[in-house]
Amino acid sequence: MSIAITNTLLEKTRSLSIEETLAFLANEYKDKVVFSTSFGQEDQVITALIAKNDLPITIFTLDTGRLFQETYDVFHKTLKKYKKEIKVYFPEASEVENLLNQKGPNSFYESVENRKECCFIRKVAPLTKALKGNSIWITGLRAEQSENRNDLDLFEYDEKFDIIKFNPLLKWTLEEVKKYINDNNVPQNALHKQGFVSIGCAPCTRAITADEDIRAGRWWWESSHKECGLHQK
Repeated sequence: MSIAITNTLLEKTRSLSIEETLAFLANEYKDKVVFSTSFGQEDQVITALIAKNDLPITIFTLDTGRLFQETYDVFHKTLKKYKKEIKVYFPEASEVENLLNQKGPNSFYESVENRKECCFIRKVAPLTKALKGNSIWITGLRAEQSENRNDLDLFEYDEKFDIIKFNPLLKWTLEEVKKYINDNNVPQNALHKQGFVSIGCAPCTRAITADEDIRAGRWWWESSHKECGLHQK
């Protein structure tokens, strides 16, 4: 059934622009369309499109408790510019307390399992709460971000969260994202101009060099698919 829905949505929106598709989804699934932002460049483009067209789409973010100050700065600038609420979800305090009491503040450096445990508590569990009861989840995923995302479609069924994902910028290049931001004066994280491309929690993100993969700055100390569990690809 879910595959049929994604195919139907692909067909119905094939000739629509991103803005028109967002409006179509907001109308088709009233009050059940949400967009998750981490205030990266892709997410800022989507926020701008939603806000400029005054679309009834809920924007939310996950505050893990370990974000860069620069991320909070662009969060604040985005609220000021677009005058649209961004709902915040936090991890359960007791879960964070237990993790730190048992393993200390930097257990994620010790193994992939520990890192994924931290990601689950700080990101996956709050995301599960944010997505509950909704039908469409809009993301800022792009195909060129990693090999794992090359085979994504514009609409995908996410079995893990039992929801349809819409990836409006899937085929955009990073240069197209940057051009939209510059042309439309969209607020962006100051870290992007310091070599940070993909920005997550402060202890787990570093700048990259010109010859490195886009995701190389995430969990750079480990060999993995560079995912935290929010997205299966």
